[in-house]
Amino acid sequence: MIWPAESIWEAIYPLLPDFTVEVLPQVDSTNSELMRRVRAGHSEPTLLVAEQQTAGRGRLGRDWHSAVGDSLTFSLALPLAPADWSGLSLAVGVSVVQSLHPDLQLKWPNDVWLQGRKLGGILIETAGLGDQRVAVVGIGLNIAPREAGGLSTPPAWLQEVLPGLDAGAALLRIAAPLVQALKAFELAGFAPFQPQFAQRDLLLDRAVTLSNGTVGMARGVDAMGGLQVQTPDGMQTVTSAEVSVRPTPAAD
Repeated sequence: MIWPAESIWEAIYPLLPDFTVEVLPQVDSTNSELMRRVRAGHSEPTLLVAEQQTAGRGRLGRDWHSAVGDSLTFSLALPLAPADWSGLSLAVGVSVVQSLHPDLQLKWPNDVWLQGRKLGGILIETAGLGDQRVAVVGIGLNIAPREAGGLSTPPAWLQEVLPGLDAGAALLRIAAPLVQALKAFELAGFAPFQPQFAQRDLLLDRAVTLSNGTVGMARGVDAMGGLQVQTPDGMQTVTSAEVSVRPTPAAD
């Protein structure tokens, strides 16, 4: 597969002069590889693409596997110093879906959905380097059809709404706006992204069930990215990344 690495570099270089793009045929996980590099003292902004991951990771330790060409898996390492990290995965999600297609939606806190099915996910980790922190933003998106076996949510793929788009072309659309979004988040936090998230909010005004058993109606996210859930005991703000949220199936 041909990757537009030079075009991506040219688009991002004005924003990040020490930026590099690297494509690996195979790696365990792009997030794991960049986290290893950061902990070893390398903090330069890096976009790392894997044609295939052997141990890709999602949120809550879930696996993410893909065949060559069927998906886009990459991570971006970038030193950041926001006043508050709350809502970063939501801001990243807003950037990704706006770069791709108006039909894509966001499921709090880090999934990309299409027509009621999961198309991709976002995994954000941070590592300290002296007084500096580096964010490693990992993104995985289904590009071509994939089997649903072993998946808790039926899969969607980008070529359903963008026929002929391959992983390289999708990355070219996403990369530079993502860097711009991260720099904007660093300056102002999640609040400026809140209205844009609301336009794509899959859970808005839907019945939801939290992994701790709480049920209620999702009422959007606040200026810090917390999910607002109207429960029988009142409005509850869900902020923990360790809590999963599912739309409650409609009664027959």
